[in-house]
Amino acid sequence: MIKLILSLFTLMLLTACAPARQAQVTIPTLARLPSEYQLEDAERTAREFLEKWGALDYEGMYALLSFSSQEANPRDAFIAFYQDAAREMTLGALDTQPVTIIRDPQQDEIALFTYDVMFDTRLIGTFSDVNRNLRLVVDERAQAWRVAWSPADLFAAMDDGGRLRFDPVVPNRANIYDADGAILADQNARVVIVSVVPQQIPALDECLSALATALDRPPVDIEEIITSRPSDWLVEVGTMEAAAYTAGVEVMESACDASFNDRPARRYENGPLAPHIIGYVGYPAETEIDDLQAAGFSQATIIGRAGIESSWDSTLRGVPGGRLVIVDANGQIVREIARASARPGQSVWLTFDIDFQSIVQRIVADAYRDAAGGWAETSNGASAVVMDVNTGAILAMVSYPTFDINAYTVYPTIGRTEAQRLIVRYQEDPRRPELNRATQAAYPLGSVMKTVSAAAAANSGVYALDERYTCSGIWNRDITRYDWFAPGHGLMTLASSLTNSCNPYYYEVGYQLSLVDPYILPNTARDAGFGGATGMPDLPENPGLIGDPEWLLTTYGQNWTYSEEVNMSIGQGYVQVTPLQVVRWFSAIANGGSLPRPYLVSQVGLLGDPMRTAYDPIMTPLNIRDDVMDTIRDGLCGVTIISSLGTGTAEFVFDGSPLQTIGVCGKTGTAQDEPRNSHAWFAAYAPRANPEIAVVVMVENSGQGSEVAAPIARDILEAYYGME
Repeated sequence: MIKLILSLFTLMLLTACAPARQAQVTIPTLARLPSEYQLEDAERTAREFLEKWGALDYEGMYALLSFSSQEANPRDAFIAFYQDAAREMTLGALDTQPVTIIRDPQQDEIALFTYDVMFDTRLIGTFSDVNRNLRLVVDERAQAWRVAWSPADLFAAMDDGGRLRFDPVVPNRANIYDADGAILADQNARVVIVSVVPQQIPALDECLSALATALDRPPVDIEEIITSRPSDWLVEVGTMEAAAYTAGVEVMESACDASFNDRPARRYENGPLAPHIIGYVGYPAETEIDDLQAAGFSQATIIGRAGIESSWDSTLRGVPGGRLVIVDANGQIVREIARASARPGQSVWLTFDIDFQSIVQRIVADAYRDAAGGWAETSNGASAVVMDVNTGAILAMVSYPTFDINAYTVYPTIGRTEAQRLIVRYQEDPRRPELNRATQAAYPLGSVMKTVSAAAAANSGVYALDERYTCSGIWNRDITRYDWFAPGHGLMTLASSLTNSCNPYYYEVGYQLSLVDPYILPNTARDAGFGGATGMPDLPENPGLIGDPEWLLTTYGQNWTYSEEVNMSIGQGYVQVTPLQVVRWFSAIANGGSLPRPYLVSQVGLLGDPMRTAYDPIMTPLNIRDDVMDTIRDGLCGVTIISSLGTGTAEFVFDGSPLQTIGVCGKTGTAQDEPRNSHAWFAAYAPRANPEIAVVVMVENSGQGSEVAAPIARDILEAYYGME
């Protein structure tokens, strides 16, 4: 008997040393002492318990507890214990590895199963906990081996009321830069965190009142935060703006014995500049909290709510790190289990430089100022987009009127009172300044649509490239329709019909296309990028609308007639497009026939490290013949000059402009929006010989495209080429 006890003692010492093991584990067992309960059965129960833990089957684990363990630990509490632990450590999976099993030399009905666990977590990664002991007992009621469970079976240090806690380390949100590295958004605003120790508050009522004023929250909410923690804990009560701290610090120190720490907050260096692109940050919506917490962030984390801040949020905010610890009832750390470093957020660089963006924004605003008392009185807003025709990079995107994004961030640098005043003003403004008109507003296209109609007619073979039609000023196959130029333009070709923007020519185009196949024009428009999203990944966009016979029948129960196609051929009827779609189409005309995917982010990375390209350009070839595109370009390049094709509809706008040295090719458009004033369009690209950029200007309910939109586009082009 003495020899057997010595053998048991030696084996237990060897077990405690936990030597490195090979892939195949052989569990040594001792000679079975006289008992009707086999040690192999105890091992089987232990393995099953751990397998169910690995499967996160807490119900199955509970069923293997001894009767006395179940009495001491109600089922729901047991399951909640493991669920809370899994959530706290962000557990993804775990794997157990058995080491050995021994029987208690003093008590035949007790066994110890030694094993290791490898935890795989989302935030800390993989870590191990070795030489763990699972205690098994003979349960007479079950007449089998069962687990004698306690909280120590999660981690040993939890046996005396300890609890698991993850202390996160959240990285600072990264910056947003323009193409040249100028800061557009950073973390250089400061806010103040206020904390108190409940049992040390000298004057509770006065303290609650002061904190409520500084934090702009009801006193009852503040009190609930304070009383929800142990009285000797340092409790973080909330975050306040620097101004609120300055105004209330003396009272909070005297009445609360409060302590303060500052924290960085989001700042927009020039809030009214490109707000529709940059966006802003705020608190998560309730539906986002679970995913956010699963990623290691708290529900109070500031995340992107709009614009680039939203679409690139996961990149900008980084990945939290932290440490997993066990704390006692007083919150003191008794064991650190594992830790991981936070990964900083990566900054993003946009495709435009802020100087040019600012100039375009100013040009549009100046146009409204100069038109005060004129078309500006009927126009609620405008947009302008400039694109690199060979890549799809957005070089400027303006939506007017603008707004200050500093009003929308959680801790506004302009002060909460001023921020709230601005938000109310913006949201009550009938001009809808928060709307990004470049990507989210859709309009009839007017005569700019003639470029699509020309492509449909010529590419389908319905019209020859030199097709001639006498534009008399009147067309009356269904109702009497008129040209914008009463006498008519005379004999027109496909190219000259674009230069002169002859309406009857395109009424006839719509009519002839409908006779051959009413889907030719709608399908060509969709191929040109209309009636669907452009694929830009950085901002939400309106897909617009291109109607066709099936759509009309399904939507309104009406049959398509050639009149619908006649309307569509000049950009009216069932046509709704965004300025972003138009600039993309004109980029394709300019570059030889490939639709670029628009994008706003050029590079991503950590400042000082090598950058990675955010997007590779995607160019989608159009199924339009080269000679058709050449003819369309000839017609467009005549719009800004006097040529053999006639006097272009925007010639008077570009006459005398230094842009004539490089050549501008464009198209005017005036889209009816009855009973209101017409929308003004102008789309163009330059230079004529080797196109680099396309620009689109759209001014709502302002009048003629040549008189309103074209001058704005001219000023933008002159600014881009340094010709101001």
